[in-house]
Amino acid sequence: MKNSIDKEKAIRCIVESAVRSYAEGFATRHLAEVDNENGVINMKIHNIFIATLGPEIQYYSALACSLDSSLGNMLERMAICIAKMNYEVSQHVEGILYKEQTDYIAELLEQYKRPKDRRIPQVSDYEGISRLQGTAHTKRHESDYYLIDKESGNHYLIELKIGGDLDNKKARSEKEALLEQYCILTNRLGENKVRILFATAYNRYGEGRPWTQGRVRQFFANEELCISRDFWNLVCKWDEGFHIVMDEYKKQAHYITEALNDIQAAYLTDDDDA
Repeated sequence: MKNSIDKEKAIRCIVESAVRSYAEGFATRHLAEVDNENGVINMKIHNIFIATLGPEIQYYSALACSLDSSLGNMLERMAICIAKMNYEVSQHVEGILYKEQTDYIAELLEQYKRPKDRRIPQVSDYEGISRLQGTAHTKRHESDYYLIDKESGNHYLIELKIGGDLDNKKARSEKEALLEQYCILTNRLGENKVRILFATAYNRYGEGRPWTQGRVRQFFANEELCISRDFWNLVCKWDEGFHIVMDEYKKQAHYITEALNDIQAAYLTDDDDA
């Protein structure tokens, strides 16, 4: 087990490397596409309704989607790298699942979904589900994060949405997949060693404020929410994790700003401003 000083240095090193690599790659990609009509930005700037508002708005609206998506991917990879310091990390679950369990899951999710007399999700809803056995088959699920804490023996199944945007059309199926993974693991490990979590990299409502998004609360119990600070503290396995990650990110963010300035200079020429 690393002491706190070594652990902090390791986390900071991962954050610095991730941000610098991201900034370099983001700039390289977009600068190489300046004259490519099929480039990420160029394919979006020809929206005549946005173009009418001026070249700067046209450029920034095109860049924003690319920045948001790619930055989210970087944060996911960064979180996995940090998690590997403290956990065995896998991105799939495979094992025995029983028909009786899938039937129970389907019924439970319908109760969460129904418009009247809707069942409010509770962790206790899954108690005893590993005892529902009968017709067995083997199933494999891909997982955002499956963390195994070798010290405590705890297993974490995490559905990560960087900003918390849970698609209404996919919410049910994503919780269903998590519950099936939960069954596969608890059939082997017991129910007290496995947790389901819905995680976000930041709190869209503001750090420290309650998470109120209806699509999430429809399918996830309050104890299953792992929002912003809680997520980073979990992957860092340290109560100071969120603070260290954010402090180092702020120190290194100038690399991204510099990359954005270079891209802006290439796409917003003097002719555009004339």
